[in-house]
Amino acid sequence: MSVRFVINALDFVRKAGERHGKIQLADLERIQDFLHENGGDVEYRINGIVGRDNKPYLQLQIKGEMHLCCQRCLGSLVHQLEIQTSLLLVETEAELIQADEDETVDALLAIADMDVQDLIEEEIILSLAISSRHKEGECDVYDSKRYKATENSDSESPFAALKSLKKIR
Repeated sequence: MSVRFVINALDFVRKAGERHGKIQLADLERIQDFLHENGGDVEYRINGIVGRDNKPYLQLQIKGEMHLCCQRCLGSLVHQLEIQTSLLLVETEAELIQADEDETVDALLAIADMDVQDLIEEEIILSLAISSRHKEGECDVYDSKRYKATENSDSESPFAALKSLKKIR
C-alpha cells in the first residue's frame, strides 16, 4: 500500500502547491468492483491555483490504463484514463449548494485534511460509464466459433416423449 497524501486544500492553493506521482490500482479500494484486473497504476498531477475570478481551485490530471470488466461478456475491456478537471474550493456548505446550481462548475468543500488519493479515486469513478462494454460486435459473446448452432433436423425433438403421455381430460 502506498503512503497517503493529505493536504489542507486552501493552504495548498495559497502556497501554489504542486504534486505528482503514481497510485497503484490495487490501492484504490472503491474501484475494485469495476476492474477485470487490478494490476498497473495511474499517474496524477494536482495543482493549487487562484483562478481569474480570484477563487481557489484544485486542478487535477489523471492518466493511465485500466482493465475494466465488460458488462456484456465479463471479459477484459481496456480503458484509457485521460481526466482533466478543475475543482472550485468552497469553505461552507451554503457556498457548495450555491456552486452546485451552476452546472459549468465542479465544486468541492475545502477541508483541512483532504486525502488526495480519495479525491483521485472519486474522479476516476465519476469518469466511468454506468455500464462499461466493448463496442458492438467486439465481445466474445459474438464469436461465432465459440457458439456453434446445433443441427437437430435429423434428430427427434426433445419434446417427442410428451406425445406418448396420456391426455388428461
